[in-house]
Amino acid sequence: MYKSSWKSRRHGRRSQWQNLRFRQHSSSERCNTGAQQSPQDSDQDDGEVPSTSSSTTGSSSVPDLPGYYFDPEKNRYFRLLPGHNNCNPLTKESIQQKEMEHKRLQLLEEEDKQRKKITRMGFNASSLLQKNKLGFLNATSYCRLAHELRVSCMQRKKVQIHSSDPSALASDRFNLILADTNSDRLFTVNDVKVGGSKYGIISLHGLKTPTFRVHMHENLYFTNRKVNSVCWASLNHLDSHILVARLCLMGIAETPGCATLLPASLFVNSHPAGDRPGMLCSFRIPGAWSCAWSMNIQANNCFSTGLSRWVLVTNVVTGHRLSFGTSSDVLAQQFALMTPLLFNGCRSGEIFAIDIRCRNQGKNWKATRLFHDSAVTSVQILQEEQCLMASDMAGTIKLWDLRTTKCLRQYEGHVNEYALLPLHVHEEEGIVVAVGQDCYTRIWSLHDTHLLRTIPSPHPTSRTNIPSVAFSSRLGGFRGAPGLLMAVQQDLYYFPYS
Repeated sequence: MYKSSWKSRRHGRRSQWQNLRFRQHSSSERCNTGAQQSPQDSDQDDGEVPSTSSSTTGSSSVPDLPGYYFDPEKNRYFRLLPGHNNCNPLTKESIQQKEMEHKRLQLLEEEDKQRKKITRMGFNASSLLQKNKLGFLNATSYCRLAHELRVSCMQRKKVQIHSSDPSALASDRFNLILADTNSDRLFTVNDVKVGGSKYGIISLHGLKTPTFRVHMHENLYFTNRKVNSVCWASLNHLDSHILVARLCLMGIAETPGCATLLPASLFVNSHPAGDRPGMLCSFRIPGAWSCAWSMNIQANNCFSTGLSRWVLVTNVVTGHRLSFGTSSDVLAQQFALMTPLLFNGCRSGEIFAIDIRCRNQGKNWKATRLFHDSAVTSVQILQEEQCLMASDMAGTIKLWDLRTTKCLRQYEGHVNEYALLPLHVHEEEGIVVAVGQDCYTRIWSLHDTHLLRTIPSPHPTSRTNIPSVAFSSRLGGFRGAPGLLMAVQQDLYYFPYS
C-alpha cells in the first residue's frame, strides 16, 4: 500500500515536470515562429512591436514556480535553498547580487573604452556652439548645457594617498568624506578593522594633473561610537572645527552618544600657519542622529542636534540650550543663512522649520511644514532660500517651494531603502548628486531633472561599501580644478571635467 502510493506521487511529480517542460518548449517555439514571420505579416499589424530576442520573450512567458528559479541561459529550473545553509546555496539574494555585479562590470568596461555617453540626441559640444552662434541659446542656457556636457564626459582617475602610516591606508576603509567650504580639505571617517572609527584630514592642494597626489593628515583620536552625521563648523574662523554627532553602540551603556567639536588644528600640518591648536569640546547628547552648524548671525556660535523626538540648539560659548519636542526622530538638519530658521527632516516623513528666535515652545512653533511618504534622510536649502531639496528612504528626491509648500520637481532613479544617504546640490554647476544603496552615483540636471550620468562603483557592490562622494567646481582651493571625488573601501578616485 505504501509502495503504490509512493510510486503514484513519484509519477505525479514526473508528469508535472514533463508538462512544465512541454509548456516551456512550446512557448519558445511560438516565440521563434513569431520572430521568423515574413515582413508582409509584420506590416499588416503596425501596432504590434516585433520581438528583439526570442530567449527574452521565452523566459518572460515561463511560469514562476514557488521555490524555484528559471535560468534563461541554461533553459531550466533550479531549486532555491535557504540562505542560512553553509553549502553555498542558490538564493534570490545571490541571484540579484550576480545580476548587479554583471551590470556593474558592463558599465565599467564601457568607461574603460572611453565611450562618450551622450545624454540627449544632438547634445554635443559642436551643436551647442552652433546654436549659441545662431542665437538659439542665451548665455545662461549655454553655460548650463556646457556644464552638463562636461559632467557626462568625466573619466575616472585613481588618486595616490600619501600618509605617515601607509599600513593604515591599506587596512582602514573609507566610511565618509566631507569637503570644506573652499574645497581644499577633506574630512574623513575611516572604519578600523578592530572596530570603531578614526578621523583624518586630506589636503587637496596636490590634486593636479598628471600625478593626482594628496596627503592624509591623521591623529590618534579614536571612537568606538557610530558616526551618524558630520559638518564643518566655523567657531574661531571659517571651518576651524568639525562637528561630529555620534550614537552609542548597542551594549555599551558607559559610552553614551555625544556631539564633539574637533579642532582642525589637531591634525598635523592641516591648519594654516600661525593657527594655535584649538580645544576639543564634547557635549553629552544621547541618541544624536544628525547635526548642523549655524552661520546665521542671529544664532552665532550655535549648533543643533537631531535626537529621538527632540531638537537641541546649543550655544558653544555660553552653554545655553533650547529644546523642541517632536513626534519622530530627526534624521537631517540644516540652518538657513539669511533667515533665522532651522530645517529638520524626520523619520515620519515630515519636514519642518524652527524659528530659533522663538523661545515659546507651544503648539505653533513650526514655521513651515512639508511631507514625504518615507523617512527624510537629507535636506538642502538652495542659495536664495526660496526652495528646499530633500531625499527620503523610498529613493524620492523632491524640490520644494518654501513659499507655496508645493513640490516643483522630482528626480527619478535614486535607490534607497533604509540608509542615511546624503544629497549634494550644486547650483553653480546646475547639478544634483546622490549615491544610492545600489552603490551607483547619479548626477541629475537641477533645472530639468534629467539624469546626466550614472557612475558605477569601482569595487563590487555591497551594502557595507557604499561610496562617499564630494563634488566641487574648485577642488583643491581657489585655483583648483572642478570634478567629483569618490571614496570607496581603501581607494580615492577623481573624476575631472574633460
